[in-house]
Amino acid sequence: MSPQLKNNMLVLLGAAVGGILGYFIFFWIVGQGFYGLALPGGLMGLGAGITRANSKPIPVVSGVLALILGIFTEWRFAPFLADDSLGYFMAHLHQLRPITWIMILLGSAVAFWIPFRRLLPAANDQAGRGAEVGKEG
Repeated sequence: MSPQLKNNMLVLLGAAVGGILGYFIFFWIVGQGFYGLALPGGLMGLGAGITRANSKPIPVVSGVLALILGIFTEWRFAPFLADDSLGYFMAHLHQLRPITWIMILLGSAVAFWIPFRRLLPAANDQAGRGAEVGKEG
């Protein structure tokens, strides 16, 4: 297995662990009387950011997975009364409250941004090394 592939797998593993923790912490926080639907996606992003990704699609995958996890978590927390199936929930996503969408999208943005931000220093480091090499020569 190449080091780049191994590193990307570690990023996705970190995202999975963070997402699972976020899912359970969300339900714990709901039990305390608070609504923190951004947690599953946000913790997915933190988990993905533990290791630097080597691939530009990784932040996009992390953000999309956080969006899916946020929708799934909301369905498990508050399914529609008319029909509690996932299919019905997916068909009626447009009926979710604005705060629900804000929280889901906030978690997805964090899940995208943290791994994306971890890509940037690698590019800046290479540009900086090139400038330093030019100065020395």
